[in-house]
Amino acid sequence: MDVSARVTAAMIDYFAGDVRRINHFLKVYGFAKAIAGLEGLDAETRAVLEIAALTHDIGIRNSETKYGSAAGEYQQLEGPPEAEKLLAALSVAPAVTDRVCWLIAHHHTYGDIRGLDYQILVEADFLVNIGEDGLEGPAVREIERRIFKTDTGKAFLHKLYGAPASAGG
Repeated sequence: MDVSARVTAAMIDYFAGDVRRINHFLKVYGFAKAIAGLEGLDAETRAVLEIAALTHDIGIRNSETKYGSAAGEYQQLEGPPEAEKLLAALSVAPAVTDRVCWLIAHHHTYGDIRGLDYQILVEADFLVNIGEDGLEGPAVREIERRIFKTDTGKAFLHKLYGAPASAGG
């Protein structure tokens, strides 16, 4: 069984009964995996990205318990320790765990995105969040302008939520 499959099963166990959160991380994982493949991400970075996509919101429960909020800043704070425990139990390599935890600690920070794994994780999360939050029109265009850099991410965004007005629509 591959690592992503084991992490998927562990995350479903972690969020057992919370269908909305399970569906969210599975959708982010699907988009991240597809974008990474189409953008030609190397296998090692792709493996890290897939694990990060599956675990990116692992801090939500503790955020809600400790702070009464699922705000991104709290997720970034509470997520890495939870991910570290989960990944250690699955014997994930320490270097992979370190990068996954770093990505979790930054996945709601958009000012200085460095690394294609980071960029793709953020784009995949936005592709899902836009639909879950019911955003449309100008809000989607502003997110595209500020966040999206990969050709694949932009193509998926347009196919899901429409082409930008400047593209004739």
